[in-house]
Amino acid sequence: MNSFDKRYNAFSVELKRVFGRRVQRISIDAGFSCPNRDGSLSSEGCIFCGGHGSGSHGILRNLSVADQIEDGKEVMLRKYKASQFIAYFQAYSNTYAPLERLRELYSTALAAPDVVGLIIATRPDCLPDDVLSYLAEINQLSYLWLELGLQSIHDKSLAFINRCHDHACSVDAIKRARARGLRVCVHIILGLPGETRDEILAMAEELNRLGVEGVKLQLLHVMKGTRLAELYERGEVSLLGRDEYVGLVCDFLERLNPSVQIHRLTGDGGRDNLVAPLWSLKKFEVLNLIDAELERRGTGQGVLCRSEK
Repeated sequence: MNSFDKRYNAFSVELKRVFGRRVQRISIDAGFSCPNRDGSLSSEGCIFCGGHGSGSHGILRNLSVADQIEDGKEVMLRKYKASQFIAYFQAYSNTYAPLERLRELYSTALAAPDVVGLIIATRPDCLPDDVLSYLAEINQLSYLWLELGLQSIHDKSLAFINRCHDHACSVDAIKRARARGLRVCVHIILGLPGETRDEILAMAEELNRLGVEGVKLQLLHVMKGTRLAELYERGEVSLLGRDEYVGLVCDFLERLNPSVQIHRLTGDGGRDNLVAPLWSLKKFEVLNLIDAELERRGTGQGVLCRSEK
């Protein structure tokens, strides 16, 4: 089954539609920090975040942004025969710097040959109006996505993971970004301790209400050296099993507006640093199981959606 046969709105299809060819993301660590680590809000960070920022394994952070892009282009050309690329500012909070510094970094990335757009990942509380206005300027000239780490819509869960912002902050950031015409993709973690199935599925309905254009689903996984690892090793946190996760993803997709683009349905922290669940390392197997379960149900994204954009 290729991406055009999916029972959900795959982001890869959108990229093919916009650019007419395969476009690959190149992950970048531009040396940002985070208010949840530098003492502005906390010095501990979110309980799941490793020492180099969540989801940033494999990035050659010792290189400049320009050199990271060139290295990434070589890898993506070799692996996927890709000829166009999106620079993905991934590690930590990629709007957490003075505006002039952001201009320098984003302009460097966009000036690289064959880079056709940007994806900028950040926190909802790191989006002052001047930064959003600058992103809107970029959006008029290039292809841009803003990724926001919501993780959950439930304040009890945000407090548990030491997120140091509430859902109201996320709602405000999304509204201000969308008012400027920005494409917004949000990160949601499935399987946070204490969240019931109904609470998890309510997040799909909330994303519909907020009108986000994209979503990244992520299972709760445990990385070495994190506060979450300590809790897991003491038996204070349990994780979803593979089949349980697959079923929950399908339940979530059924309730999600069909126009929302799916940027990711699973992930892991890298073989070297992952504590659990080890089944998450077999990403293609998990994705195939999601496809198979949607097929078995005869269902797909949005079949239970209560509202349309």
